[in-house]
Amino acid sequence: MNNNTYTVGSMFAGIGGICLGFKQAGFEIVWANEKDAAACRTYRHNFGDKYLLEANIKKVNKQTIPVFDILTAGFPCQPFSVAGPHKGFEDARGNLFFQIIEVAKIAQPKIIFLENVANLIDHDNGKTFITIFNALSELDYVLRYQNLPSNEYGNSPQTRNRTYVVAFKDELLGTKFKYPEPIELTTGIFDIIDRHTKQKEIYYYNEEDPFYDYMVSKVKRADSIYRVHDSGIRLAKNQTCPTLTASMGTRDNRVPIIIDDFGYRKLTVRECLDFQGFPKDYSFPIGTTIQQAYAQIGNSVCVPVIRRIAEQIRNVLEDNNDLQ
Repeated sequence: MNNNTYTVGSMFAGIGGICLGFKQAGFEIVWANEKDAAACRTYRHNFGDKYLLEANIKKVNKQTIPVFDILTAGFPCQPFSVAGPHKGFEDARGNLFFQIIEVAKIAQPKIIFLENVANLIDHDNGKTFITIFNALSELDYVLRYQNLPSNEYGNSPQTRNRTYVVAFKDELLGTKFKYPEPIELTTGIFDIIDRHTKQKEIYYYNEEDPFYDYMVSKVKRADSIYRVHDSGIRLAKNQTCPTLTASMGTRDNRVPIIIDDFGYRKLTVRECLDFQGFPKDYSFPIGTTIQQAYAQIGNSVCVPVIRRIAEQIRNVLEDNNDLQ
């Protein structure tokens, strides 16, 4: 591999999951933007304070944004999620996609990388994705897109399926780019979950909890994880962890449940980070509440999937340089 430096600017950076995946693939992060103060504290705690801009992107002077090779954006997914009200671009958060277009017009990145829910492609009978496709095509980008479940492409035993879009200014790069191939899932849920070590009491349910009796009636197996949804408690499929969502931080009973040697409990914050593929040295700053940590993790990405896509992007960039 060549030692060329390729730079990345990241919108809606959150706690840096996408930045981390690209960094692991050898890219240099030169600019990132996030408006949530708690997420920014976590980002700085792990990446430093060199290039993060804490601000509402709508209020940022786009002319001040530096030049970079790749623009990444995990733009807000709730407007397009099957778990939400499906408002799409009618939701103010959905309209944030057009901020990506505004930045792209000025920064003119070679590549744009987008991440969103799997439902993005089919939302509103495909009209939402057509809007995204057309907006990027009008800027002369060639799009490649695919849904990649984490348990098939990231060796993460989590049923997190997401749409990934890679848009290229250079049509030749776009035709050469290939998404990573599926890989064998060798990591099991109990490679991440420790059932035999007592966790902090805050993670355990007790008989005083309002839904304790209902939970006990549903959670029977100690060899599995249970997902909590509006429709009730369900056994997660195929010995995997259900998709971790931001609602874990806003609704206390939305964190997946297990039985360990000491009782019924939620997945810990560390376990959730591990299911998302964050490295062991990634942590939250002092003062982060458990609700903030859960929400930030649920809003983030499966890092190994991002890294594998970023490696494929780097490969086509390197191949292109070899031909020049």
